[in-house]
Amino acid sequence: MKIFSTSRMLVALGLLMAVSLSCSDDDDSDPTPTPTNDVQLKDNAKVGGKVLTDKNGMTLYFFSKDASGVSTCTGQCLVNWPIYSAGDLAAIKFDTGLDKADFGTITTNGTQQTTYKGWPLYRYKDDVAAGDANGENVGTVWFAAKTDYSIMIASGQLVGNDGKSYKSDYTEGTGDTQFFTDGMGRTLYAFVNDKNNKNNFTKPDFSNDNVWPIYTAELKSLPTGVDKTLFGTIDVFGKKQLTYKGWPLYYFGLDGTTRGATKGVSVPKPGIWPIVNKESPNAPN
Repeated sequence: MKIFSTSRMLVALGLLMAVSLSCSDDDDSDPTPTPTNDVQLKDNAKVGGKVLTDKNGMTLYFFSKDASGVSTCTGQCLVNWPIYSAGDLAAIKFDTGLDKADFGTITTNGTQQTTYKGWPLYRYKDDVAAGDANGENVGTVWFAAKTDYSIMIASGQLVGNDGKSYKSDYTEGTGDTQFFTDGMGRTLYAFVNDKNNKNNFTKPDFSNDNVWPIYTAELKSLPTGVDKTLFGTIDVFGKKQLTYKGWPLYYFGLDGTTRGATKGVSVPKPGIWPIVNKESPNAPN
């Protein structure tokens, strides 16, 4: 009888230990959820590559008409494209790969708006689920926000160094013109005396590079609709200059770091240093 009772006790103890271990395993498989970052960097198959999103995974956008760094979206535009605010930049959390220094804050229509590399950020009303990018290339002026644009599209009034307003044909007048900028909104130009893949301006010692600095960026992301195959690079006395349709690309020194500035279009007279865009002709041989 003692042997039988002892066996029953051992079986009971074994069952208790099994239940205890099972409960312990359940506790270990339910860790504390990882906090969601306020600004995220997500792969997006429609756009291609990684795009900025809010904490819910909703795509954020740039507006080409905001190249100056000021929001120009008003009225119904703000209904369709609500401004995005991440909140207090000192407190928000960013995904790996995002640099807090690239973000800023402006006031739009009395509301705080977050910027990235100077571009005001927006959501799109027709994006309904995380990962949607239905606003991409809408009106050829809205583009998903990316970290690595080598070329961006700006749209606005051309104003020369002479203070005069110019149309896209470089006659005086008003009207928006689209033009290429770098990812920070700095305008890019071509030189009318250059040839196909041939820089005829820059001196071997780069003594005039401060006047029209060559654009040396590595080609990465481009806005939808801009053909990557039309870009190339040339060697300019040991430096690699980016080209488009064979045109070597330059900044204008007097534009400085001013976003969207187009002072170069009037120097030394209109048409000598034109802006560059998708309609630019091929550079001559």
